Amino acid sequence: MMHKLLERFLAYLERERDASPYTIKNYGNDIGQFLDYCREKGVDAPWQIERSLLRDYLTELDETGYARSSIARRLAELRSFGDFLVREEILERNPFHLVDAPRVPQRLPQYLTPAEVEALLAVPDLSTPLGLRDRAIIEVLYGAGLRVSELVHMDVEDVDLAQAQIRVVGKGNKERIGLLGRPAVQAVRAYLERGRPALAGRQPNAALWLNHRGGRLTVRGVALMLDHAGRQAGLSTHVSPHVLRHTFATHMLDGGADLRVVQELLGHSSLLTTQTYTHVSQAHAREVYLRSHPRSGL
Repeated sequence: MMHKLLERFLAYLERERDASPYTIKNYGNDIGQFLDYCREKGVDAPWQIERSLLRDYLTELDETGYARSSIARRLAELRSFGDFLVREEILERNPFHLVDAPRVPQRLPQYLTPAEVEALLAVPDLSTPLGLRDRAIIEVLYGAGLRVSELVHMDVEDVDLAQAQIRVVGKGNKERIGLLGRPAVQAVRAYLERGRPALAGRQPNAALWLNHRGGRLTVRGVALMLDHAGRQAGLSTHVSPHVLRHTFATHMLDGGADLRVVQELLGHSSLLTTQTYTHVSQAHAREVYLRSHPRSGL
């Protein structure tokens, strides 16, 4: 019975919440694992789920070696499942709120310094179509703070170089405008004029970012390119699309940008998510203080 309810929940995520296939797969695996545990304990209906069962399950995950962040994620997924069952009037209350999630130590996002960004931007060979593409991608990811999924789904028609902006479709199909600085505009223009036509050949494709075969560039393709560029630049920080997004947010706040402006540019639905970057900015300020002030060591 409960696995049938899980199937309905996954269909709801896909249909109503526009969840990605990756998210649906994770929810299905993680919640399915809990339902298998319930079956082993003789629990075959959602109204039979009690606090003691949940505590035992979370304890088993912990003893098996799951990280606290992984356990907290699984409980959040179960709570979403429970909310769905309440909404469908299968349950009167959500049983997954009977237990607390484990505390997860907050890790500050990694980011690059301005000098490291410059070193990264110097890597692509601008005499080649792929080099023009890679330079433009780095400029856009860093300049607009995009998620990599937003980047790879962009089409040529989403770019407005005259207004120095791009149309971005974020989570939940929410649209926003990404802003581009002059270097990003120049890099994208060079890619559109000299790089993309060489990659596209005679194959029609609406995608903005193309791979060497003329097809749409994938998330994995972007990640591999950035990893390779970071190693070529000799950077100690592993460079990923998310690191460039973190770098954008951190440098904006370091430069005095308002937190709500950064929230809007990042496409965060909650200001709490954006506030993570204030800790990074404050940590950077403390490092500078300790290194620079003559009496900081007193």
